[in-house]
Amino acid sequence: MTTEHNTHDIELDNPADIELNKPSKSRFLFVLGFFGFFIFAWAGCYNLYEHRYQKNDDIKVPDNTLYDPKYK
Repeated sequence: MTTEHNTHDIELDNPADIELNKPSKSRFLFVLGFFGFFIFAWAGCYNLYEHRYQKNDDIKVPDNTLYDPKYK
């Protein structure tokens, strides 16, 4: 006795699947890459801003290292 089942799986196309729609997939990958690059660049600029050079006028410079040195 054979137990053959004729089961036919019906696969419905999911409109939200980006693999089925090439322009949608391309647009999604472009936006993902663009915002990834934007966030990376913004984080780098913010890090440079946070660690910027702070001017300090209270530094004591020895007299012999000035442009016109003063010797004893």
